[in-house]
Amino acid sequence: MQEITTNKTELYNLIKRAVREVLEEEIFRQRLEGLPLVSEEEMREIEEAYAKPKPRKNVARTESLEI
Repeated sequence: MQEITTNKTELYNLIKRAVREVLEEEIFRQRLEGLPLVSEEEMREIEEAYAKPKPRKNVARTESLEI
């Protein structure tokens, strides 16, 4: 088996980063599970009330200069 040597600070930071990533994933999963489900009828009502925004016109500005 291969041995890996590292100092205490590097090991601490590695473990800290790994635990932080796991906690972030768990919190994200919990938030997703906490969102209420929406029926198809409710989704249609939402889409009707908040239709897609109209595309913005490309506004251009022109100036003329007399020399």
